[in-house]
Amino acid sequence: MAVVPYKDQNENKKSQVATMFNNIAGKYDFLNHFLSAGIDIVWRKKAVSLLAPEKPKQVLDIATGTADFAIETLRLNPDKITGVDISEGMLAVGREKLVKKGLTNKIELQYGDSENLPFEDNTFDAITVAFGVRNFENLEKGLSEMHRVLKPGGMAVVLEFSKPRSFPMKQLYQFYFKNILPMVGKLVSKDNAAYTYLPESVQAFPDGQDFINIYQKVGFKGTKWHSLTFGISSIYTGKK
Repeated sequence: MAVVPYKDQNENKKSQVATMFNNIAGKYDFLNHFLSAGIDIVWRKKAVSLLAPEKPKQVLDIATGTADFAIETLRLNPDKITGVDISEGMLAVGREKLVKKGLTNKIELQYGDSENLPFEDNTFDAITVAFGVRNFENLEKGLSEMHRVLKPGGMAVVLEFSKPRSFPMKQLYQFYFKNILPMVGKLVSKDNAAYTYLPESVQAFPDGQDFINIYQKVGFKGTKWHSLTFGISSIYTGKK
């Protein structure tokens, strides 16, 4: 059974995830940086640095949210970054951010379903996803869509939470994720489910080699897995 934010509702995971992010959009950036002590910024920089040798010109950022990863990717000087997300609330916050930073000529945000991307085959030089694939209703279908719209030779970079496996980080991580994070998240976001769903979805997610296996199954080649910060997060890369 799929892990969903609102267990008392009958909507599918995709609809519930969109609702959840709409509910927390205004507090998302603050909570993201606060709950990770700012280390999520370091993780994004590392992910972008792995993409740098490719010098991509057309980049697609899936589950772009408030566009933090898209903005970080501007360091590579692409011609254009297109960000897609299923949460209009998150996109609204992202667009406001782009206007304030004067970046609307470089980054375009639009509604888009990761499992049915509104783009032609072989469109993008690179695809990025930060903390988004865990929320796909059908992981294999979403990754297949990424492979479809990527140009031959293009690279996909996925940044996602993973599960530490070594003492004492495993125990500290589980305590923080199950006790501290949901409490603070609920207090600030006013959404009772959002930050309970986060640790549950991380626990259920096929991380590490399991993710690499699915990555390869849908067609990605030269796949690599980079573990970050004692295994709290991972970056997965693959080429078409």
